[in-house]
Amino acid sequence: MNRQLHLPQPPKRIVSLVPSQTELLFHVGLGNRVVGVTKFCIHPTEQVKQKKKIGGTKDFNFDAIDQLQPDLIIGNKEENYHAGIERLQQKYPVWMSDIYTLEDTFQMMAAIGQLTGTEPQAGELVSTLQQQFALLQPVTPPLPTAYFIWRNPYMGIGNQNFIDHLLSRCGFQNVLGHLSRYPEVTPEQLQAAHPKLILLSSEPYPFKEKHIAEFQSICPNAQIKVVDGELFSWYGSRLLYTVPYLQRLISEVTVQTGTTS
Repeated sequence: MNRQLHLPQPPKRIVSLVPSQTELLFHVGLGNRVVGVTKFCIHPTEQVKQKKKIGGTKDFNFDAIDQLQPDLIIGNKEENYHAGIERLQQKYPVWMSDIYTLEDTFQMMAAIGQLTGTEPQAGELVSTLQQQFALLQPVTPPLPTAYFIWRNPYMGIGNQNFIDHLLSRCGFQNVLGHLSRYPEVTPEQLQAAHPKLILLSSEPYPFKEKHIAEFQSICPNAQIKVVDGELFSWYGSRLLYTVPYLQRLISEVTVQTGTTS
C-alpha cells in the first residue's frame, strides 16, 4: 500500500484484524504474542478463546485496542474499513495486506515472517503451499462455474478477488467474472450465464443442502454443490487444507459431468 513500517524491535503485543491472518500468526509460533483478535477469528479454536476480542473486522472497538497497547496491528485492505485503519495508524504501527492471488498470499506470509522474526517458519509454510498447489490438477476443459456467497439478494464472485483466482486454478471458468468483484445476480442473469456448475459457499452466508433445490429451479441442468467457504477464501495457513479439498471437489465434479482432470 506504498507505506513503510518501522519497528524498533520484534513486536511483542500483536492485534490481528483478519481471521485468516490470525490463524497464520499462531501457525508460525506467535500465539503468545497475539493479544487481541476480532470476534470472527475462530481458528485455532481453543487458543483464540483466550484472546481479547476487539470488535469485528469492520467495526473496531478502539477502547479495547487502546487497553491492549499493541506494538503491531495486522489488517487487510478488503476485510477492514478505511476510516478505522486510518484512525489506528495515528497511534500504532499498522501493517496491511492486499490479497488477490496465491502469489500475494506468499508475499504476505514472507512479510509477516520478516516483521515478527519468524522467517524460517513462514518460509517453510510458503514452500509447502507452493509444492501443494503445483500438484493441483484442474478440470479440463474449463468448466463454466458460478460461485455464490450471499442470498436475498443473490451475490456471487466476480473478478479481481482471491476466490476468483482459486476458481481459475481449479479449472472452474467463472461465468460471473466479467462483472464487479462481488456482484448482485438476478435469476435471469444466472440463467443467461449458463453455468454447468454452481458452488454455494458456507460463508459468509451459511448455504446448506436445503438451498440446492432453489438454484436447481433456476438452472435445472447445472450441477450444484455446497462448498467450504473457508477453504476458498482464507489466505493464511488454512490453505494447508485447501489443495486436498479442491482436488476431491474436482474429482467429484469430473465424475458427475464427464470431464477430465
